[in-house]
Amino acid sequence: MINIETITFNPYQENTYILFDDKKNCVIIDPGMHTPTEEEQLESFITENGLKPQFLLNTHCHIDHVLGNHFVYEKWGLKPLFHEGEISVLVAVQNYAPQMGFRYEPSPIPETFLVDGQELMLGDHILHCILAPGHSPAHLCFYCAEQDFLIGGDVLFRNSIGRTDLPGGDHETLLNAIKKNIYTLPDKTIVYPGHGPTTTIAYEKETNPFIRG
Repeated sequence: MINIETITFNPYQENTYILFDDKKNCVIIDPGMHTPTEEEQLESFITENGLKPQFLLNTHCHIDHVLGNHFVYEKWGLKPLFHEGEISVLVAVQNYAPQMGFRYEPSPIPETFLVDGQELMLGDHILHCILAPGHSPAHLCFYCAEQDFLIGGDVLFRNSIGRTDLPGGDHETLLNAIKKNIYTLPDKTIVYPGHGPTTTIAYEKETNPFIRG
């Protein structure tokens, strides 16, 4: 079974996820720590639970989702994994982070990249990569069919969707991705978004003011 720990970091209130199995293997997704205190919070959870980090994943590379990439690399030797289409987004962060008042040590660049449909193994469990662009150029979501949950990043929120006014964003592209790639998942799928509370596919298809199922 995959367990999910949510820790909310930085002024953007970004949800960082730690997924771990019964054998203590874990995956860190979108580390948003931007202060030593937040870094200590993430490290403490991992060490106190005896977890063994296997992967560092980024759904996409906007600043609030990659602030902790360098720390994770330094601590556990993990380079981030994301879609190649996000490289320009990541590189831009080091230019504007200081202007926004963020302490930012540049993230490592992956040696390999994720693609749509790729499967990642967390112990005996499969995470499916689902490409859902529109909020960013090559945003990925991570879906576990076995337990019906989606780590959704900034694609779909409870009664909202990701903003599309940032560089690389496109409103119609995002709506199309949600309709074709996200709303086609089982209705009972729990969505763990990049910000705010969890939701379900069924709830959003019925109530989301931006896109109904």
